[in-house]
Formats: sequence, C-alpha cells, structure tokens
Amino acid sequence: MLTTPEITRVIDIALEEDAPWGDLTALALIPEEATAKAELRAREPGVFSGTEVFTTAFTRTDPTITTTFNIQDGDHFNTGDKLATVEGPARGVLTGERIALNFVQRMSGIATLTAEYVKRTMHTKARIVDTRKTTPGLRALERHAVRSGGGHNHRRNLSDAVMAKDNHLAVLLKQGLNLTEAIQQVRKNIPHTTHLEVEIDHLDQLDAVLAANVDSIMLDNFSLADLREGVKRINGRAIVEASGGVNLETVQAIAETGVDVISVGALTHSARALDLGLDMHIS
Repeated sequence: MLTTPEITRVIDIALEEDAPWGDLTALALIPEEATAKAELRAREPGVFSGTEVFTTAFTRTDPTITTTFNIQDGDHFNTGDKLATVEGPARGVLTGERIALNFVQRMSGIATLTAEYVKRTMHTKARIVDTRKTTPGLRALERHAVRSGGGHNHRRNLSDAVMAKDNHLAVLLKQGLNLTEAIQQVRKNIPHTTHLEVEIDHLDQLDAVLAANVDSIMLDNFSLADLREGVKRINGRAIVEASGGVNLETVQAIAETGVDVISVGALTHSARALDLGLDMHIS
C-alpha cells in the first residue's frame, strides 16, 4: 500500500527538481504576508486518486498550508466539481501548485482508465491488474492509482515473486532439463512461501508446466480460443493470467474466456493525464 515515506520521498525529489533554490518568481513578486485560497476543480469527468500526494506536495513546500478535500480516492467526479480547497501563504501555494497538479492529474488519469477496464469486465471473475511498466520512481503512486480505479496490483517488483519467462527457462533447458524439471529446479531454489508464476506462449507447453505444480500460469498473447482451452485444461489447478494484446476493445472478450487475471501494461504506460485545474485567489 502507498505509505507516507514513499509519498514524501517522491515529493521531495520533485521539489528539489522544480525549486532547488526556492521559487524565484514567487519570492520576487509575491509579498511575504500574502495569503492564497485555491480550489481544485475538474475540467473533465473521471475517477480521483492522490489525496495524500496532493496534500503532501503543499505541506512539504510550507507546513502551514492546509488542504480540505470534498472527495476521496476512488470517487467519481464530473466536470466542474470542486474537489479540494487549498489555503495558506501565497508563496508556498504557488510554489507547490505545479507539482501537486502533476501528480494528481497523472494518478487520476490512471484511476480513470483502470475504472473503464474494470467496468467492461465486471460481469466476469477476472481481475484487472497492473504490470511493472510504470514510470521509474513513481511505481508506488501509480500502483495506488490502479487500486483507486478498482484494479489490483501484480507483483510489486523483481524481489516480490518469481515469474519465469521464456528467457529464464531457456537457461535451465540448456542444462539438459526438460520443461517440468526446469520449473521444479526453480521451486527448489526459492522459499516455500514464494509465489511461482510461469509464462507460456503456446498450449503445447501447458501439460509440462502443470506437472510442475506452479501457482500461476500466464497465457501470453493467446487467441481467445486458446485462452478458453487453456482455462479448461488448467481446471483450477493454478491461477490463470492472460497477458498481451489487451486493450479496451479486447478486454471484455478476454475476460469472458474464464481467466482469473488480466494484466494490462496500458494502465500505467499509456494513461492520459486528466485535466484538473487550481483556481487561485490571492489576498
């Protein structure tokens, strides 16, 4: 889950990048005693994500700035809705404005896109999950945004679970092992609590993988017919994940094949930032 240290780290890096020696414009033009009240408003409909991130962007700029939200992460909103109010010293509000908006626009865009995938698969058992195709340094925020949209998370990172793909297995197969033996060798090298997933790209590999008693099987770039056949043959003996070729036009049909999980890289690598604005009044 998204933690305070993760948020603070990302915000501090952003502030160091954007105002390494302070906000020269605000210092030169805005009186020190000036105060500001700003309203975060939606310029298009969507699903919100990033309340804590938005708040932290301002408090790390100036701890006296306060933010009050009219919405929670995961809530839907419409064009024109007032989502939050920010109040405090004008210099700090102006300095933190761009960073705060950058993050919630990005996170809300991911949440909104995820919600659309979830909506198209709600009548099935399939979970919509993210991938490691995230913006470097922002994975924790983007994974949180996927959850805000009703999706779920795949493995957090390379240290979190074992996913054996064709390139990994090729190394073991060159040692003279067959596919089942290669996967069993993987199992011997990991703790018993570690989740083991194996990726296959054609049905001919399925029996050998099932014989190794893996936890999950990823059916990569399978046709709908082959997905249905794979689900039938696995028959509950492993979690079935579909991956590859997933978009808003194909996701419903993929879900209806009976798979348990659909991983969608587009949730994070192709989401469009939502149009949110901060209307400000300075006194």
